[in-house]
Amino acid sequence: MSHGYARPVPKPVADQAESLQLSVDRSSPVPLYFQLAQQLEAAIEQGRLAPGSLLGNEIDLARGLGLSRPTVRQAIQSLVDKGLLVRRRGVGTQVVHSQVKRPLELSSLYDDLEAAGQRPATRVVRNAVEPASAEVAAALGLAEGAEVHRVERLRLAHDEPMAYLTNHLPVGLFQPESARLEGTGLYRLMRAAGITLHSARQTVGARAATEAEGQLLAEPAGAPLLTMARTTFDDTGRAVEFGSHIYRASRYSFEFQLLVRA
Repeated sequence: MSHGYARPVPKPVADQAESLQLSVDRSSPVPLYFQLAQQLEAAIEQGRLAPGSLLGNEIDLARGLGLSRPTVRQAIQSLVDKGLLVRRRGVGTQVVHSQVKRPLELSSLYDDLEAAGQRPATRVVRNAVEPASAEVAAALGLAEGAEVHRVERLRLAHDEPMAYLTNHLPVGLFQPESARLEGTGLYRLMRAAGITLHSARQTVGARAATEAEGQLLAEPAGAPLLTMARTTFDDTGRAVEFGSHIYRASRYSFEFQLLVRA
């Protein structure tokens, strides 16, 4: 894990009220500051305000929308409190990021990011055949030392790192070509190869980032990371993939749907 990541250079956004099509409905019972905050949050979530972008100053935004400066300040502060914006001395109010909320279901991160309009991209860091460790062999139902494909990828959204994904696949299942992996998700390629993904066993946890992981994910060493280990099975019950992934806790969360047991 020797690849570092350069943070984007902040870029001012001019005439934002007009370019982002911001507006408020004064006849609505919804407070004006909340209407503005919702529209700015949507612009961040949809990538129209990218990480590193600078908001115009409060006076300009207030003038462009016909609002009072305190109303605009309250809207901005609500997004600062959510972690979407940050006030930097000598720089201004800057977009930090939008957090990806991923449902816990058998889907790939690539598909989830794409569905959320997050512009996913992938860098294949390693793609090789190697002997299976005891952990990998147990997960895939193979003998220790059996050959497996090991694929390591850095997954990005809006050109910002989100997760580092390590996947192991039985040799002979299909050929995970790096060029194709950089263009789409692993599960899409597996389905295209005729593999029917049926179920998975998954464990979610958390730990601190190592220095090397921090460099990859644009986080300081010791920053919190979410971890996920998943073994995926096809419709015959055969283990077809074992993934061990790390995610930036500042950018990522898992969503659960809980049902009351009768």
